[in-house]
Amino acid sequence: MLTDIDFPMGTIYPDSLAEGDGSTCFLARLSEDGARRLGVIGDAAGFEQVDLIEDFALCPLTAHNAATLRARFPWLNPVPLGMQTSFGFGDRIGCATPGHVQALRQADPSGAVAPIFAQQSVRENTRTGRMPQEVLDDATWGVFQAGWRGPWGADADHVKEVSDLAPFVAVGYTFYTVDPSDHVDNAAQTDSLDALRRKTEALPWGTLQSSYPEMVSRYCAGSIRLDSLTLEFDEAILSRALAKYGRALAHTVTIARELAARMGGRAYDLEMSVDETDTPTSAHEHYFIAGELARCGVPVVSLAPRFVGKFQKGVDYMGDLAAFEVDLARHAAIMRHFGTYKLSIHTGSDKFSIYPLIAQHAGGCVHVKTAGTSYLEALRVLATANPGLFKAALELAHARFERDRKTYFLDCQPERVPHADQLADGDLPGLLEDFHARQLLHVTYGSILDELDGALTALLDRHEAAYQAALVAHFQRHIQPFVGEP
Repeated sequence: MLTDIDFPMGTIYPDSLAEGDGSTCFLARLSEDGARRLGVIGDAAGFEQVDLIEDFALCPLTAHNAATLRARFPWLNPVPLGMQTSFGFGDRIGCATPGHVQALRQADPSGAVAPIFAQQSVRENTRTGRMPQEVLDDATWGVFQAGWRGPWGADADHVKEVSDLAPFVAVGYTFYTVDPSDHVDNAAQTDSLDALRRKTEALPWGTLQSSYPEMVSRYCAGSIRLDSLTLEFDEAILSRALAKYGRALAHTVTIARELAARMGGRAYDLEMSVDETDTPTSAHEHYFIAGELARCGVPVVSLAPRFVGKFQKGVDYMGDLAAFEVDLARHAAIMRHFGTYKLSIHTGSDKFSIYPLIAQHAGGCVHVKTAGTSYLEALRVLATANPGLFKAALELAHARFERDRKTYFLDCQPERVPHADQLADGDLPGLLEDFHARQLLHVTYGSILDELDGALTALLDRHEAAYQAALVAHFQRHIQPFVGEP
Protein backbone atom coordinates (compact mmCIF):
# COMPACT_ATOMS: atom_id res chain seq x y z
CA MET A 1 0.00 0.00 0.00
CA LEU A 2 1.36 3.42 -0.86
CA THR A 3 2.11 5.87 1.90
CA ASP A 4 -0.68 8.28 2.86
CA ILE A 5 1.17 11.56 2.38
CA ASP A 6 0.29 14.90 3.92
CA PHE A 7 2.00 17.41 1.63
CA PRO A 8 1.40 20.93 2.98
CA MET A 9 3.39 22.73 0.26
CA GLY A 10 0.98 21.98 -2.56
CA THR A 11 -1.04 19.30 -4.34
CA ILE A 12 0.12 15.80 -5.20
CA TYR A 13 -0.85 14.11 -8.45
CA PRO A 14 -2.27 10.97 -6.80
CA ASP A 15 -1.63 8.61 -9.72
CA SER A 16 2.09 9.41 -9.58
CA LEU A 17 2.69 7.88 -6.14
CA ALA A 18 5.22 5.07 -6.46
CA GLU A 19 7.21 3.13 -3.89
CA GLY A 20 10.46 1.28 -4.34
CA ASP A 21 14.15 1.14 -3.41
CA GLY A 22 13.55 2.57 0.05
CA SER A 23 11.65 5.64 -1.09
CA THR A 24 8.29 7.00 -2.09
CA CYS A 25 8.29 9.27 -5.12
CA PHE A 26 5.52 11.49 -6.39
CA LEU A 27 4.86 14.50 -8.59
CA ALA A 28 3.45 17.61 -6.96
CA ARG A 29 2.42 21.12 -7.87
CA LEU A 30 3.68 23.67 -5.36
CA SER A 31 1.11 26.09 -3.99
CA GLU A 32 3.62 28.95 -3.82
CA ASP A 33 4.36 29.35 -7.54
CA GLY A 34 2.47 26.54 -9.28
CA ALA A 35 5.69 24.84 -10.38
CA ARG A 36 5.83 21.06 -10.59
CA ARG A 37 8.43 19.21 -8.56
CA LEU A 38 9.45 15.63 -7.99
CA GLY A 39 8.93 14.73 -4.37
CA VAL A 40 10.93 12.01 -2.62
CA ILE A 41 10.38 10.60 0.86
CA GLY A 42 13.28 8.46 2.03
CA ASP A 43 16.30 7.72 -0.13
CA ALA A 44 16.93 10.66 -2.49
CA ALA A 45 20.38 9.46 -3.57
CA GLY A 46 21.11 10.10 -7.22
CA PHE A 47 18.76 13.04 -7.63
CA GLU A 48 20.20 16.52 -8.20
CA GLN A 49 19.37 20.00 -6.92
CA VAL A 50 17.54 18.56 -3.93
CA ASP A 51 15.77 20.93 -1.52
CA LEU A 52 15.00 19.37 1.84
CA ILE A 53 11.74 20.73 3.25
CA GLU A 54 10.30 19.02 6.32
CA ASP A 55 10.30 15.29 5.46
CA PHE A 56 10.38 15.86 1.72
CA ALA A 57 13.14 16.10 -0.83
CA LEU A 58 11.95 18.29 -3.71
CA CYS A 59 13.73 18.11 -7.06
CA PRO A 60 13.29 19.96 -10.35
CA LEU A 61 12.15 18.07 -13.43
CA THR A 62 15.58 17.87 -15.06
CA ALA A 63 16.93 15.33 -17.55
CA HIS A 64 19.21 13.93 -14.85
CA ASN A 65 16.32 13.44 -12.44
CA ALA A 66 14.18 11.85 -15.14
CA ALA A 67 16.98 9.35 -15.83
CA THR A 68 17.35 8.63 -12.10
CA LEU A 69 13.60 8.06 -11.81
CA ARG A 70 13.66 5.70 -14.80
CA ALA A 71 16.41 3.73 -13.10
CA ARG A 72 14.26 3.35 -9.98
CA PHE A 73 11.01 2.45 -11.72
CA PRO A 74 11.41 0.21 -14.80
CA TRP A 75 7.89 0.96 -16.07
CA LEU A 76 9.06 4.51 -16.85
CA ASN A 77 11.36 3.15 -19.55
CA PRO A 78 10.10 2.70 -23.12
CA VAL A 79 10.21 -0.82 -24.53
CA PRO A 80 9.70 -2.46 -27.94
CA LEU A 81 6.02 -3.20 -28.57
CA GLY A 82 6.40 -5.81 -31.30
CA MET A 83 3.34 -6.94 -33.20
CA GLN A 84 0.72 -5.65 -30.77
CA THR A 85 -1.79 -3.13 -32.10
CA SER A 86 -0.18 0.22 -31.40
CA PHE A 87 -0.88 3.92 -31.52
CA GLY A 88 1.60 6.77 -31.80
CA PHE A 89 0.75 9.97 -29.92
CA GLY A 90 2.70 12.95 -31.18
CA ASP A 91 3.36 15.72 -28.65
CA ARG A 92 4.99 18.81 -30.13
CA ILE A 93 4.74 20.87 -26.94
CA GLY A 94 5.68 18.32 -24.30
CA CYS A 95 2.71 18.32 -21.93
CA ALA A 96 0.14 16.08 -23.68
CA THR A 97 1.08 12.65 -22.29
CA PRO A 98 -1.25 12.72 -19.23
CA GLY A 99 -4.16 13.43 -21.57
CA HIS A 100 -3.03 10.67 -23.91
CA VAL A 101 -2.96 8.25 -20.98
CA GLN A 102 -6.47 9.23 -19.91
CA ALA A 103 -7.78 8.85 -23.46
CA LEU A 104 -6.25 5.40 -23.80
CA ARG A 105 -7.59 4.25 -20.44
CA GLN A 106 -11.10 5.36 -21.26
CA ALA A 107 -11.19 4.12 -24.86
CA ASP A 108 -9.30 0.87 -24.27
CA PRO A 109 -9.76 -0.41 -20.71
CA SER A 110 -8.74 -3.92 -21.78
CA GLY A 111 -5.27 -2.78 -22.89
CA ALA A 112 -5.54 -4.01 -26.48
CA VAL A 113 -3.64 -1.01 -27.87
CA ALA A 114 -0.03 -0.32 -26.90
CA PRO A 115 0.94 3.37 -26.86
CA ILE A 116 3.97 5.21 -28.14
CA PHE A 117 4.07 8.29 -25.92
CA ALA A 118 7.45 9.69 -27.00
CA GLN A 119 7.25 10.30 -30.72
CA GLN A 120 8.74 13.09 -32.76
CA SER A 121 10.34 13.12 -36.18
CA VAL A 122 13.70 14.58 -37.06
CA ARG A 123 11.80 17.22 -39.04
CA GLU A 124 9.59 18.09 -36.05
CA ASN A 125 12.57 18.35 -33.70
CA THR A 126 14.23 20.73 -36.14
CA ARG A 127 11.16 22.95 -36.31
CA THR A 128 10.37 22.94 -32.59
CA GLY A 129 13.96 23.22 -31.39
CA ARG A 130 13.53 20.17 -29.17
CA MET A 131 16.00 17.32 -28.84
CA PRO A 132 15.21 13.59 -28.56
CA GLN A 133 16.27 13.73 -24.90
CA GLU A 134 13.69 16.42 -24.14
CA VAL A 135 10.92 14.55 -25.97
CA LEU A 136 11.67 11.36 -24.04
CA ASP A 137 11.91 13.18 -20.71
CA ASP A 138 8.62 15.02 -21.25
CA ALA A 139 6.95 11.67 -21.95
CA THR A 140 8.60 10.19 -18.84
CA TRP A 141 7.20 12.91 -16.58
CA GLY A 142 3.78 12.52 -18.21
CA VAL A 143 3.79 8.74 -17.75
CA PHE A 144 4.86 9.21 -14.12
CA GLN A 145 2.22 11.88 -13.45
CA ALA A 146 -0.56 9.72 -14.89
CA GLY A 147 0.65 6.52 -13.24
CA TRP A 148 0.81 4.51 -16.46
CA ARG A 149 2.30 1.09 -15.65
CA GLY A 150 1.89 -0.67 -18.99
CA PRO A 151 4.43 -1.00 -21.80
CA TRP A 152 4.99 2.08 -23.94
CA GLY A 153 7.33 2.99 -26.76
CA ALA A 154 9.52 5.84 -27.98
CA ASP A 155 9.59 6.45 -31.74
CA ALA A 156 12.49 8.09 -33.58
CA ASP A 157 10.21 9.06 -36.43
CA HIS A 158 11.16 9.68 -40.07
CA VAL A 159 14.87 8.91 -39.78
CA LYS A 160 16.25 9.81 -43.20
CA GLU A 161 20.02 9.52 -42.70
CA VAL A 162 22.46 7.46 -40.66
CA SER A 163 23.51 10.70 -38.98
CA ASP A 164 19.99 11.08 -37.54
CA LEU A 165 20.33 7.98 -35.36
CA ALA A 166 22.87 8.93 -32.69
CA PRO A 167 20.81 11.19 -30.37
CA PHE A 168 17.87 8.77 -30.36
CA VAL A 169 20.01 5.72 -29.66
CA ALA A 170 21.92 7.53 -26.92
CA VAL A 171 18.83 8.24 -24.82
CA GLY A 172 17.04 4.90 -25.27
CA TYR A 173 14.46 5.11 -28.04
CA THR A 174 12.89 1.75 -28.83
CA PHE A 175 11.17 2.29 -32.21
CA TYR A 176 12.92 3.57 -35.34
CA THR A 177 11.01 4.67 -38.43
CA VAL A 178 13.27 4.67 -41.48
CA ASP A 179 12.01 7.09 -44.13
CA PRO A 180 13.85 6.53 -47.44
CA SER A 181 11.32 8.55 -49.46
CA ASP A 182 14.05 10.88 -50.75
CA HIS A 183 15.41 7.85 -52.60
CA VAL A 184 12.10 6.77 -54.16
CA ASP A 185 12.07 7.44 -57.91
CA ASN A 186 8.56 8.74 -58.51
CA ALA A 187 9.26 9.21 -62.23
CA ALA A 188 9.52 5.42 -62.57
CA GLN A 189 5.73 5.28 -62.29
CA THR A 190 5.42 6.45 -65.90
CA ASP A 191 8.85 5.63 -67.38
CA SER A 192 9.16 3.57 -70.55
CA LEU A 193 10.51 0.05 -70.30
CA ASP A 194 13.82 1.17 -71.83
CA ALA A 195 14.16 3.90 -69.21
CA LEU A 196 13.35 1.40 -66.47
CA ARG A 197 16.02 -0.97 -67.75
CA ARG A 198 18.64 1.79 -67.64
CA LYS A 199 17.65 2.70 -64.11
CA THR A 200 17.74 -0.89 -62.84
CA GLU A 201 21.21 -1.40 -64.32
CA ALA A 202 22.49 1.51 -62.22
CA LEU A 203 21.08 0.29 -58.90
CA PRO A 204 23.47 -0.40 -55.95
CA TRP A 205 23.28 -4.16 -56.39
CA GLY A 206 25.99 -4.81 -53.84
CA THR A 207 23.94 -3.25 -51.05
CA LEU A 208 20.87 -5.07 -52.33
CA GLN A 209 22.83 -8.34 -52.19
CA SER A 210 21.39 -9.50 -55.49
CA SER A 211 21.36 -9.06 -59.27
CA TYR A 212 18.66 -8.41 -61.82
CA PRO A 213 18.59 -12.02 -63.12
CA GLU A 214 18.18 -13.25 -59.55
CA MET A 215 15.28 -10.82 -59.07
CA VAL A 216 13.64 -12.17 -62.22
CA SER A 217 13.94 -15.74 -60.97
CA ARG A 218 12.42 -14.76 -57.62
CA TYR A 219 9.45 -12.77 -58.86
CA CYS A 220 8.72 -13.74 -62.47
CA ALA A 221 8.89 -17.54 -62.32
CA GLY A 222 5.13 -17.95 -61.97
CA SER A 223 1.99 -16.80 -60.19
CA ILE A 224 2.36 -15.79 -56.56
CA ARG A 225 -0.76 -16.99 -54.79
CA LEU A 226 -1.75 -15.51 -51.45
CA ASP A 227 -4.89 -16.39 -49.49
CA SER A 228 -7.07 -13.79 -51.20
CA LEU A 229 -4.80 -12.38 -53.87
CA THR A 230 -2.77 -13.60 -56.85
CA LEU A 231 0.14 -11.54 -58.16
CA GLU A 232 1.73 -11.88 -61.58
CA PHE A 233 5.09 -10.18 -62.17
CA ASP A 234 6.51 -9.55 -65.64
CA GLU A 235 9.57 -7.58 -66.73
CA ALA A 236 7.76 -4.23 -66.76
CA ILE A 237 6.16 -4.68 -63.31
CA LEU A 238 9.39 -5.91 -61.72
CA SER A 239 11.54 -3.24 -63.39
CA ARG A 240 9.14 -0.53 -62.31
CA ALA A 241 9.24 -1.75 -58.71
CA LEU A 242 13.03 -1.93 -58.81
CA ALA A 243 13.49 1.49 -60.40
CA LYS A 244 10.98 3.10 -58.07
CA TYR A 245 12.03 1.52 -54.77
CA GLY A 246 15.46 -0.10 -55.34
CA ARG A 247 17.52 2.82 -54.02
CA ALA A 248 15.07 3.32 -51.15
CA LEU A 249 15.52 -0.34 -50.18
CA ALA A 250 19.31 -0.02 -50.34
CA HIS A 251 19.18 3.10 -48.17
CA THR A 252 16.96 1.30 -45.65
CA VAL A 253 19.40 -1.62 -45.53
CA THR A 254 22.26 0.79 -44.84
CA ILE A 255 20.43 2.57 -42.00
CA ALA A 256 19.20 -0.74 -40.54
CA ARG A 257 22.73 -2.15 -40.41
CA GLU A 258 24.08 0.97 -38.73
CA LEU A 259 21.21 0.98 -36.23
CA ALA A 260 21.81 -2.65 -35.31
CA ALA A 261 25.48 -1.90 -34.70
CA ARG A 262 24.69 1.15 -32.57
CA MET A 263 22.05 -0.64 -30.49
CA GLY A 264 24.64 -3.23 -29.47
CA GLY A 265 22.20 -6.06 -28.88
CA ARG A 266 19.43 -3.99 -27.26
CA ALA A 267 15.95 -4.88 -28.51
CA TYR A 268 14.09 -2.40 -30.71
CA ASP A 269 11.31 -2.15 -33.28
CA LEU A 270 12.03 -1.08 -36.86
CA GLU A 271 9.63 0.39 -39.38
CA MET A 272 10.05 1.31 -43.04
CA SER A 273 7.90 4.14 -44.35
CA VAL A 274 7.33 5.04 -47.99
CA ASP A 275 4.10 6.95 -47.45
CA GLU A 276 5.48 10.42 -48.28
CA THR A 277 5.77 9.80 -52.01
CA ASP A 278 3.94 11.12 -55.06
CA THR A 279 2.38 7.85 -56.19
CA PRO A 280 0.63 4.98 -54.39
CA THR A 281 2.44 1.75 -53.54
CA SER A 282 0.91 -1.01 -55.67
CA ALA A 283 0.25 -4.51 -54.35
CA HIS A 284 3.16 -5.80 -56.46
CA GLU A 285 5.46 -3.12 -55.05
CA HIS A 286 4.41 -3.87 -51.47
CA TYR A 287 5.10 -7.57 -51.98
CA PHE A 288 8.46 -6.76 -53.56
CA ILE A 289 9.48 -4.39 -50.72
CA ALA A 290 8.47 -6.83 -47.98
CA GLY A 291 10.18 -9.74 -49.72
CA GLU A 292 13.43 -7.88 -50.23
CA LEU A 293 13.53 -6.54 -46.67
CA ALA A 294 13.14 -10.09 -45.38
CA ARG A 295 15.77 -11.45 -47.77
CA CYS A 296 18.26 -8.73 -46.77
CA GLY A 297 17.72 -9.46 -43.08
CA VAL A 298 15.96 -6.20 -42.21
CA PRO A 299 13.45 -7.26 -39.52
CA VAL A 300 10.72 -4.63 -39.81
CA VAL A 301 7.87 -4.80 -37.33
CA SER A 302 5.75 -2.43 -39.41
CA LEU A 303 5.59 -1.13 -42.97
CA ALA A 304 3.90 2.08 -44.11
CA PRO A 305 2.94 1.98 -47.80
CA ARG A 306 1.52 4.91 -49.71
CA PHE A 307 -2.20 4.14 -50.01
CA VAL A 308 -4.54 5.47 -52.67
CA GLY A 309 -6.31 8.74 -51.93
CA LYS A 310 -5.02 11.63 -49.87
CA PHE A 311 -3.66 11.42 -46.34
CA GLN A 312 -3.18 15.04 -45.35
CA LYS A 313 -2.38 16.71 -42.05
CA GLY A 314 -5.14 17.40 -39.56
CA VAL A 315 -8.11 16.36 -41.73
CA ASP A 316 -10.08 13.26 -42.65
CA TYR A 317 -9.23 10.92 -45.53
CA MET A 318 -9.84 12.42 -48.96
CA GLY A 319 -10.75 9.98 -51.71
CA ASP A 320 -13.09 7.23 -52.83
CA LEU A 321 -13.79 5.01 -49.82
CA ALA A 322 -14.63 1.99 -51.98
CA ALA A 323 -11.34 2.32 -53.88
CA PHE A 324 -9.47 2.73 -50.62
CA GLU A 325 -11.03 -0.42 -49.19
CA VAL A 326 -10.03 -2.45 -52.25
CA ASP A 327 -6.46 -1.12 -51.99
CA LEU A 328 -6.32 -1.69 -48.24
CA ALA A 329 -7.55 -5.28 -48.60
CA ARG A 330 -4.67 -6.04 -50.99
CA HIS A 331 -2.08 -4.54 -48.67
CA ALA A 332 -3.55 -6.42 -45.71
CA ALA A 333 -3.43 -9.69 -47.65
CA ILE A 334 0.27 -9.21 -48.38
CA MET A 335 0.95 -8.32 -44.74
CA ARG A 336 -0.80 -11.50 -43.58
CA HIS A 337 1.15 -13.56 -46.12
CA PHE A 338 4.48 -12.54 -44.61
CA GLY A 339 3.12 -12.57 -41.06
CA THR A 340 6.09 -10.72 -39.56
CA TYR A 341 4.97 -7.07 -39.55
CA LYS A 342 1.91 -4.89 -39.22
CA LEU A 343 0.53 -2.17 -41.47
CA SER A 344 1.47 1.33 -40.39
CA ILE A 345 -0.92 4.18 -41.11
CA HIS A 346 1.05 7.43 -41.35
CA THR A 347 -0.56 10.85 -41.18
CA GLY A 348 -3.12 8.83 -39.30
CA SER A 349 -4.75 11.55 -37.22
CA ASP A 350 -8.35 12.56 -37.85
CA LYS A 351 -8.97 9.83 -40.47
CA PHE A 352 -12.27 8.94 -38.86
CA SER A 353 -14.01 7.76 -42.04
CA ILE A 354 -11.51 4.94 -42.66
CA TYR A 355 -10.65 3.73 -39.16
CA PRO A 356 -13.41 1.06 -39.24
CA LEU A 357 -12.11 -0.21 -42.59
CA ILE A 358 -8.55 -0.37 -41.30
CA ALA A 359 -9.64 -2.21 -38.16
CA GLN A 360 -11.68 -4.67 -40.25
CA HIS A 361 -9.01 -5.55 -42.80
CA ALA A 362 -5.82 -5.24 -40.73
CA GLY A 363 -7.29 -6.76 -37.61
CA GLY A 364 -4.87 -6.30 -34.76
CA CYS A 365 -1.87 -5.98 -37.08
CA VAL A 366 -1.84 -2.20 -37.32
CA HIS A 367 0.08 0.81 -36.08
CA VAL A 368 -1.60 4.22 -36.33
CA LYS A 369 0.72 7.21 -36.22
CA THR A 370 -0.51 10.71 -35.40
CA ALA A 371 1.51 13.89 -35.03
CA GLY A 372 0.10 17.41 -34.81
CA THR A 373 -3.44 16.67 -33.72
CA SER A 374 -2.52 17.11 -30.02
CA TYR A 375 -1.07 20.48 -30.93
CA LEU A 376 -4.34 21.49 -32.58
CA GLU A 377 -6.19 20.52 -29.40
CA ALA A 378 -3.81 22.82 -27.50
CA LEU A 379 -4.83 25.63 -29.85
CA ARG A 380 -8.48 24.76 -29.16
CA VAL A 381 -7.86 25.45 -25.47
CA LEU A 382 -5.96 28.61 -26.36
CA ALA A 383 -8.82 29.92 -28.51
CA THR A 384 -11.13 29.89 -25.50
CA ALA A 385 -8.72 30.78 -22.70
CA ASN A 386 -6.75 33.56 -24.43
CA PRO A 387 -8.33 34.79 -27.68
CA GLY A 388 -5.71 37.49 -28.13
CA LEU A 389 -2.85 34.99 -28.08
CA PHE A 390 -4.75 32.69 -30.45
CA LYS A 391 -5.20 35.58 -32.88
CA ALA A 392 -1.44 36.21 -32.73
CA ALA A 393 -0.85 32.54 -33.59
CA LEU A 394 -3.34 32.77 -36.46
CA GLU A 395 -1.57 35.78 -37.96
CA LEU A 396 1.78 34.01 -37.68
CA ALA A 397 0.26 31.03 -39.48
CA HIS A 398 -0.89 33.26 -42.32
CA ALA A 399 2.51 34.92 -42.56
CA ARG A 400 4.58 31.73 -42.49
CA PHE A 401 2.36 29.26 -44.33
CA GLU A 402 4.05 29.34 -47.73
CA ARG A 403 7.44 28.74 -46.14
CA ASP A 404 6.30 26.13 -43.61
CA ARG A 405 4.13 24.10 -45.99
CA LYS A 406 7.21 22.79 -47.81
CA THR A 407 7.64 18.99 -47.36
CA TYR A 408 3.87 18.63 -46.72
CA PHE A 409 1.17 17.51 -49.17
CA LEU A 410 -1.73 19.91 -48.58
CA ASP A 411 -4.93 21.13 -50.22
CA CYS A 412 -5.16 24.10 -47.85
CA GLN A 413 -6.27 27.39 -49.38
CA PRO A 414 -5.10 29.98 -46.83
CA GLU A 415 -7.11 32.74 -48.47
CA ARG A 416 -10.23 30.93 -47.25
CA VAL A 417 -9.16 31.36 -43.61
CA PRO A 418 -10.18 34.72 -42.10
CA HIS A 419 -7.55 36.95 -40.56
CA ALA A 420 -7.66 37.81 -36.87
CA ASP A 421 -9.20 41.27 -37.38
CA GLN A 422 -12.13 39.65 -39.21
CA LEU A 423 -13.05 37.38 -36.31
CA ALA A 424 -14.86 37.89 -33.05
CA ASP A 425 -13.49 36.05 -30.03
CA GLY A 426 -16.45 33.69 -30.09
CA ASP A 427 -15.61 32.64 -33.66
CA LEU A 428 -12.15 31.33 -32.81
CA PRO A 429 -12.90 27.81 -31.49
CA GLY A 430 -14.85 27.09 -34.66
CA LEU A 431 -11.71 27.49 -36.74
CA LEU A 432 -10.51 24.18 -35.30
CA GLU A 433 -13.34 22.48 -37.21
CA ASP A 434 -12.53 24.13 -40.55
CA PHE A 435 -10.51 22.14 -43.12
CA HIS A 436 -8.37 25.03 -44.33
CA ALA A 437 -7.79 26.55 -40.89
CA ARG A 438 -6.75 23.20 -39.42
CA GLN A 439 -4.11 22.71 -42.10
CA LEU A 440 -2.95 26.33 -41.92
CA LEU A 441 -2.42 26.06 -38.16
CA HIS A 442 -1.15 22.48 -38.27
CA VAL A 443 1.88 22.94 -40.52
CA THR A 444 2.99 26.30 -39.11
CA TYR A 445 3.58 24.84 -35.67
CA GLY A 446 7.32 25.50 -35.83
CA SER A 447 6.87 29.22 -36.44
CA ILE A 448 4.13 29.54 -33.82
CA LEU A 449 6.06 27.65 -31.15
CA ASP A 450 9.21 29.59 -31.94
CA GLU A 451 7.37 32.84 -31.20
CA LEU A 452 4.79 31.83 -28.60
CA ASP A 453 5.99 28.61 -26.98
CA GLY A 454 6.59 30.05 -23.51
CA ALA A 455 3.21 31.76 -23.37
CA LEU A 456 1.38 28.73 -24.79
CA THR A 457 3.09 26.30 -22.43
CA ALA A 458 2.29 28.52 -19.44
CA LEU A 459 -1.35 28.74 -20.50
CA LEU A 460 -1.67 24.98 -20.92
CA ASP A 461 -0.10 24.53 -17.51
CA ARG A 462 -2.75 26.82 -15.98
CA HIS A 463 -5.51 25.06 -17.91
CA GLU A 464 -4.19 21.54 -17.48
CA ALA A 465 -7.59 19.95 -16.87
CA ALA A 466 -9.13 21.59 -19.93
CA TYR A 467 -6.29 20.42 -22.16
CA GLN A 468 -6.52 16.87 -20.87
CA ALA A 469 -10.29 16.85 -21.38
CA ALA A 470 -9.85 18.04 -24.97
CA LEU A 471 -7.29 15.31 -25.65
CA VAL A 472 -9.52 12.63 -24.13
CA ALA A 473 -12.49 13.65 -26.26
CA HIS A 474 -10.38 13.82 -29.41
CA PHE A 475 -8.38 10.61 -29.06
CA GLN A 476 -11.24 8.42 -27.90
CA ARG A 477 -12.59 8.82 -31.45
CA HIS A 478 -9.22 7.68 -32.81
CA ILE A 479 -8.71 4.66 -30.56
CA GLN A 480 -12.20 3.20 -30.16
CA PRO A 481 -12.48 1.69 -33.68
CA PHE A 482 -9.44 -0.48 -32.98
CA VAL A 483 -10.74 -1.95 -29.72
CA GLY A 484 -14.45 -2.39 -30.45
CA GLU A 485 -17.14 -1.53 -27.97
CA PRO A 486 -15.90 -1.15 -24.36
